[in-house]
Amino acid sequence: MRKNALYMLGRAFIKAYSSLLLKMDVHWYERRLPEGPKLFVANHPSATDPFVIHLLSHMSVMITANAFSFPLFGSYIRGAGQIAVIPGQGEEALENARRLLEAGRSVGIFPEGTFSPQAGGFHQPRTGAARLALTTGVPVIPVGIYLPRERSLKIVSRLSGRPTIGYWYLHGPYGITVGQAMRFHGNPGDKAHVQSISQSIMHWIRSLAHESEQRVRRLLPAQVAA
Repeated sequence: MRKNALYMLGRAFIKAYSSLLLKMDVHWYERRLPEGPKLFVANHPSATDPFVIHLLSHMSVMITANAFSFPLFGSYIRGAGQIAVIPGQGEEALENARRLLEAGRSVGIFPEGTFSPQAGGFHQPRTGAARLALTTGVPVIPVGIYLPRERSLKIVSRLSGRPTIGYWYLHGPYGITVGQAMRFHGNPGDKAHVQSISQSIMHWIRSLAHESEQRVRRLLPAQVAA
């Protein structure tokens, strides 16, 4: 109950914040997603994304362990059931995500594994999302995010003992396109198959992010150009 209360409190705050400061433009390919746990996969242009994505569904999101180092905030996201991804210990985070999916909890993951290039474009995907999809059999929901990255605030933190850069998007237009559910089957130990699925997932994310960009630029040209 405590974790659920913390999560609901945070989700309410995110909803209020996005309503006030983020000019949200969200498009769903299908409003009725499959029942049960789902794996949400998205590109990652800013440090704001792991929080805004909760507006789509209740879920636990895989977040860099650096975020858990912040006083109070780290305790909150840990208590709210988010998943810490420790550098060099990605397999442990994936195992935690697998357990949550099999227990009926949806999970959010950013296949690029880090922030998307701030100059634009995308990184090549890592294989964690594909392996989770194959191991658990849950539907994969691709999400494409677009925001004017030049508006992001660069923040350097040293809480983890070394400089860590974050790009926080605090206000302005924020586009999301939620694609149709996909299912993947096969052997998660087949590296070629896993790579193929990883590329397929990233292909849809890129396509949806492009749709989000076109919509934001068409609807809010003056704000984007400002």
